[in-house]
Amino acid sequence: MTLTDAQVLEQLADIGHWAVVEGKLTRRWTFPDFASAKAFVDKLSAVAEAQNHHPDVQFGWGYVELSLFSHDVGALTARDVRLVQAIEEL
Repeated sequence: MTLTDAQVLEQLADIGHWAVVEGKLTRRWTFPDFASAKAFVDKLSAVAEAQNHHPDVQFGWGYVELSLFSHDVGALTARDVRLVQAIEEL
């Protein structure tokens, strides 16, 4: 079942830092250096793999940017909310 942007944001209201941009959940993190950003991506990758739900990730010196939606349905779903919640526990 797909969710509207408003439904997704309502479910994530207690988390913060996430936005819906062009139908995708997005967030940016900052880190003190490249190694710290990469270490976060490694942890994030393990969580995504465990859920079999894979976001688009960009990272470089001092930053990680994440964008996610359910590619198979072309929209946001409860799977996206679950992945965000798991990522927030890192």
